[in-house]
Amino acid sequence: MARYCFLLRVRPELLDEYKERHRAVWPEMLHALRDTGWRNYSIFARPDGLIVGYVEADDLAAAQRAMAGTAANARWQAEMSRYFVGLEGRGPDESFELLEPIFNLDDQLGVAS
Repeated sequence: MARYCFLLRVRPELLDEYKERHRAVWPEMLHALRDTGWRNYSIFARPDGLIVGYVEADDLAAAQRAMAGTAANARWQAEMSRYFVGLEGRGPDESFELLEPIFNLDDQLGVAS
């Protein structure tokens, strides 16, 4: 399973509200993520609104396409869009800035052993 890390930016004045919304994500959204191939999904925030996301998936693009077809995701993205800057007409789920992986401890330990 591949690992993906991405960046987004939340409006700093809305960061507390954004974090609160993620304390109780709708069960149908959680199930949709799981059922469309998202694994070990985590979101981290910096006080200035920088969001770092981490997810594992067999194919992130396929998982994103599958999520785009769910009613829960359409509702969630419509509600969450107001929190973000720099979306340029796209939803947050379409605006990931993927980061290049450069190091993983387990991968290197597997080779070194």
